Amino acid sequence: MSSIKQPVGRQSSKVYRRRRFVVGLGVLAVLVILFLIIVQPGVSKSDADSPKKPGAATTETATPTDAATAIPEVTTAVDGSACDPSAVAVAAITDATNYATGVLPQLSLSLTNIGTTACVINAGNAQQVFTVMSGEDVYWTSTDCQTNPIDAEVTLKPGVVMPLATPISWDRTRSAVDTCQTETRTAVPAGGASYYLHVTVDGIEAADPALMILN
Repeated sequence: MSSIKQPVGRQSSKVYRRRRFVVGLGVLAVLVILFLIIVQPGVSKSDADSPKKPGAATTETATPTDAATAIPEVTTAVDGSACDPSAVAVAAITDATNYATGVLPQLSLSLTNIGTTACVINAGNAQQVFTVMSGEDVYWTSTDCQTNPIDAEVTLKPGVVMPLATPISWDRTRSAVDTCQTETRTAVPAGGASYYLHVTVDGIEAADPALMILN
C-alpha cells in the first residue's frame, strides 16, 4: 500500500509572504483592541470619573422667591393639560381652632386632584388669596400688602394632597392696601370672637372655610 507524502524542505517565497501577512494582521488587530480599551472613544473624562447610580434621573427644581406662600415641589417641567376646576379640591387650613390671647393663627391650604388624570394648575402666590371674614365683614386679605407675587405651574397627580410649603401668619389686625407701611392697623375684636378663613387658588375656592376663635 502506497501513500502520498508532502515534500519536506524549504518552501516558496510566496508561502512565507502569506504567513507574514497573516501574522501582521493578527498583531494589528490586537493593537487596535488595546487602543479601544484604553482610550474609550465617546466617553469624556468627566463621565468616566462621575459615578452614576442605576436608574438615577436628573431633575431641575425651580425655587419659589417667596416660600411663605408657595406650593412646594414646583418643577420647571409640568405634565398634563390645564386642570378642570371641578377636578381640584382646595382646602382652607389653620393650625388650631381656638387661639389664646396674643397667639397668631397660622393660615395654610392644600390642593388635591380629585380627578383621574394628572393636570396642571397655577399655584403660585400670585394666584393664592387668603381672606379672613366674620359674617359678611372682610377683616384681612393676603393680597392687600403682598410683595413679589409669583406664578408657578405645578402638576397635580390624582389623589395626591399638595400642601402649602410654609403657613402664613395672621397678625390679628384689619388689613388694607393703605396700611402696609404704617403701624396704624387696628386689632380685630377678640374675647371669643369667631372668624373664618376663606381660600382660593387660581380662581378655585375652598368648599368650606376654616373656623378660628380668638380669645
